[in-house]
Amino acid sequence: MNSRNLISRRKFLRMIALTVACVALAGCGPSAETPSPTSAPATVEPTATAAPVTLIYLVSDTETDQLVAHALVDAYMKSHPNVIIEIENKPGGGEGDNVVKTRLATGEMSDLFSYNAGSLLQALNPADTLVDLTNEPFMKNVDEAFKQTVSQDGKVFGTPNQTAMGGGILYNKKIYADLGLSVPMTWEEFAANNEKIKEAGIPPVIATYGDAWSSQLFVLADYYNVQAANPNFAEEYTANKAKYATTPAAMAGFKYLQEGYEKGWYQDDFATAKFDQGLEMLANGKGAHYPMLSFALPTIATNWPDKVNDIGFFAQPGPSADKNGATIWMLLANYIPQTTTGEKLEAAKAFLAFTVSPEAVAVLNEAVPPSGPYLIKGAKLPDDALPAVLDIKAYIDSGNSAPALEFLSPIKGPNLENICVAVGTGQMTPEEAAVAYDEDVKKQAQQLGLPGW
Repeated sequence: MNSRNLISRRKFLRMIALTVACVALAGCGPSAETPSPTSAPATVEPTATAAPVTLIYLVSDTETDQLVAHALVDAYMKSHPNVIIEIENKPGGGEGDNVVKTRLATGEMSDLFSYNAGSLLQALNPADTLVDLTNEPFMKNVDEAFKQTVSQDGKVFGTPNQTAMGGGILYNKKIYADLGLSVPMTWEEFAANNEKIKEAGIPPVIATYGDAWSSQLFVLADYYNVQAANPNFAEEYTANKAKYATTPAAMAGFKYLQEGYEKGWYQDDFATAKFDQGLEMLANGKGAHYPMLSFALPTIATNWPDKVNDIGFFAQPGPSADKNGATIWMLLANYIPQTTTGEKLEAAKAFLAFTVSPEAVAVLNEAVPPSGPYLIKGAKLPDDALPAVLDIKAYIDSGNSAPALEFLSPIKGPNLENICVAVGTGQMTPEEAAVAYDEDVKKQAQQLGLPGW
């Protein structure tokens, strides 16, 4: 490996316990709900160059992302000895976004890279910076709902990386059992559970604002409830006809952040705690709830394998038990920049073909417990899928799920994480936060050239 911060498999395994997890919570693309793939995969025989070739693959330093990347890369290189794929790390969150944008703009991007589907992808101007994969034979294996999240101007630019995710509340089932609690169907019931948990001397809600991106879930995971109250919100929001500041259902997420702070639901070090510390608290029963995406589950399974079955998932509750459902995120995607050409381009396409094959899914099921359903045709969850993953699947199978707003609208303000931290630490009111976020969104919408802004 070279000086570009590349890490070997051996070094990665030594670093697992020290890796800090980060993720950008964004994506876009219209979909009424996330379907479970059922049709058989297309038979694809990718053309791979026989000449020796080395590819650089840029991947977030999030532990789950690293586990997935190394599992796929190791399996592929084992059957393709002429190909060397070196994994280069980038930070998560906004810092990682800037790395990707800068390297694409300067023509210094790696040969292939993993990045968000959806709204953040649109900001990369994919039609001008990424290789068009629309007509590649292996794209027949990719679920249509996912393709919509990696498209621009009718062209498809990415392949699935990992699984779809539930956004809501990861909770410690052992704490619930010990205290005789039931999964809440409304926010009022959730608040009541939190008070009982607090009386038992356990922090009811884990907050890890030391990693600012993790502060957003009370707002973003509430979108199912926003849509239930305002079915046309996404369309009106995109057209600049609906605002967070003037839509009570949309502002509710900011009020939940304030409520957690004012009622003392968060642990003492919530303002500086990091994501990996939050997972440790949840796994070991030192905190009851962690508002989070289910992408975190494989990390818990890796670091606390004897505790992962204690972790469940429930949808973020809203005002009505009759309209209870989960907000679903699409997965990350793999992309090839237009600066990758010649033999490297063919090798990169061949690797992407492998990643959407049944063989790759089998590799991932063996190496990384899935955090949700795959969006690869013919892929199935293993029989021993984690309990929290089955919880998410139940929402999808019952039709009680909806995509996150980022999959229905191309706009997501980049400063949301900082606004959420300000509310969750008592520095900003929900009303001020909603106004600030509306202004943040306006800037991005204008940059995208959306009509009405």
